[in-house]
Amino acid sequence: MKILIRTFIAVELDPCFREKIRELQARFFCFNLKFVEPEIVHITLKFLGDVDESRIPLISSALDSMTCEPFEAIIGGLGVFPNPLNPKVLWLGAAGKFRILHEDVENLLKPFKLEKDTREFTAHATLARVKFLNRDQKSAFINTLRECKDMQVGSMKVNKVLLKKSILTPEYPIYETLHTVYMD
Repeated sequence: MKILIRTFIAVELDPCFREKIRELQARFFCFNLKFVEPEIVHITLKFLGDVDESRIPLISSALDSMTCEPFEAIIGGLGVFPNPLNPKVLWLGAAGKFRILHEDVENLLKPFKLEKDTREFTAHATLARVKFLNRDQKSAFINTLRECKDMQVGSMKVNKVLLKKSILTPEYPIYETLHTVYMD
């Protein structure tokens, strides 16, 4: 019997950023958003979706061949997807060699014939999902976003990538690390 596991590949944010993330999220508490707990905010390099559990060791082994070197990243700046006039996701920006890391992951996973990302990769950490904003709220939301758009959280060294399992619950997702790749 096939057992499918909802999986993704991510970079975790430095735990010292959690308080700053809470402060940024607090600026948006008056809006109808579903916030991500600061403890699990991360940068997704690739969402794999439901993967047969038997493939996890093979995917882990492929990821061990990663060639991207460790790098410094700057975490900061707020934005939204798809755009400010129709915000669905509030995100925290990430600058560094994330595109190179993303391409490395994509290339290593080509043999598994997983779905390729259709959208252009943008390194970000989701802070909240927008449930609903009426016209007045949307205007206030855009103003708050404008006020916070350049706020910086800090810098961190990116030296590991995680293969994660995601269990969705009504309250929040639960993440479990299945494999860690240390970049050297």
